[in-house]
Amino acid sequence: MLALLIASVFAGESFTLEQRVLDAAEGKYGVEARKRLLAWQEFVRNDNSNSEQEKLERANRFFNRLTFVSDAILWQKKDYWATPVEFLARNEGDCEDFAVAKYFTLKLLGVPEQKLNITYVKAWKLNQAHMVVTYYATPGAEPLVLDNLIEEIKPGSERPDLLPVYSFNGSGLWLAQERRKGKLVGRSARMKLWNELLERMPDSLH
Repeated sequence: MLALLIASVFAGESFTLEQRVLDAAEGKYGVEARKRLLAWQEFVRNDNSNSEQEKLERANRFFNRLTFVSDAILWQKKDYWATPVEFLARNEGDCEDFAVAKYFTLKLLGVPEQKLNITYVKAWKLNQAHMVVTYYATPGAEPLVLDNLIEEIKPGSERPDLLPVYSFNGSGLWLAQERRKGKLVGRSARMKLWNELLERMPDSLH
């Protein structure tokens, strides 16, 4: 527990959004955009969670306050993966934006990348594609699901409304049934939207 607390203190305390990023957000979306980004910066810097479970819960709550809007309305595109900065600056986005923001924030809070995936699923109730964050406490463990559709973080077995298709993180890409086995099917670098997202990411998030 002490080791986790020490790691938490140093994980995000130096996180600083570049002034040019804040200025650009304010210039495009107004002073409230800057305030939201600074609130995120403080959220990361002041994290005092006692466990990774608490980090998951805090990050999930922080972003689930934002408004869901489809890419077609927000970006006039069929599919666009916003960076956390773009998502917060606009204060709205779709499921991919919620998932991406939670994923990178949890990494900033010190959760190891190998425990985190962005997972593409079929949402049965919506009858459409959807995206969530999945967390694996140990290799091969049942994942916990962080979702913008519901507030509660539940194990995958308690989300029969979601059918996993594939998952990825900065290290790899897995088919749904192979993730817990650790069997890669490729590298996330092969994903065009992921690469475009990383190219737009501020230096402080790399």
